[in-house]
Amino acid sequence: MRRIYWFCLCLFALSSAYAQDWDTLLPARGYVNIAEKDPTIRIHLMYACPENFMGEAVYTGITQAWLRPEAAEKLCKAQRLLREIHPGYALIVYDAARPMAVQRKMWSLVRGTDKTNYVSNPANGGGLHNYGMAVDVSILDAEGTPLPMGSAVDFFGEEAHTNKEEILVQNGKISKEEFNNRRLLRRVMTDAGFRTIRYEWWHFNACSRAEAKEKLQVIE
Repeated sequence: MRRIYWFCLCLFALSSAYAQDWDTLLPARGYVNIAEKDPTIRIHLMYACPENFMGEAVYTGITQAWLRPEAAEKLCKAQRLLREIHPGYALIVYDAARPMAVQRKMWSLVRGTDKTNYVSNPANGGGLHNYGMAVDVSILDAEGTPLPMGSAVDFFGEEAHTNKEEILVQNGKISKEEFNNRRLLRRVMTDAGFRTIRYEWWHFNACSRAEAKEKLQVIE
């Protein structure tokens, strides 16, 4: 009987987390709406629609891209740097601040598979998305079309890796144009203060995980 009680309690807690109105809660906690901070940055939250690796929408109560102020400032700087190089181009955000309830859902889908490198384990405190200090981003051209990057955003495979891109070009896995587009994205993001990661060309961190754990709270 006790097991049933705790199971029901866990289900209630999870459903409550998903039912949160994060578009109201996050600004009250000091998070910044990117679309309001810089309307020239485009937003398309990939986990608010089924076109993602999970094949389902897992965001409820989030219709905007939210970041902590320090991360938002860096993103807006990256947009300015990009437009200095290509005035018609724009950053597009696919994911930003992410509640831990969503992180747990994502982890449950990849746990025990070869895709665990791509999703932070919530048992270890999650990742920087869960602190509002990471962003998934790419570039749109002047017509609003995403630049080719060699793989889709949210793609799990070596074509998405950033550490051996020259080899990927040599082996025909990605083109030279796609490689140069990635370099452009990394240039403006790192010049603005973001850090890259090994497995995802679209993912950028605004600080280290150690810094986030020491100074910030996850989004629960």
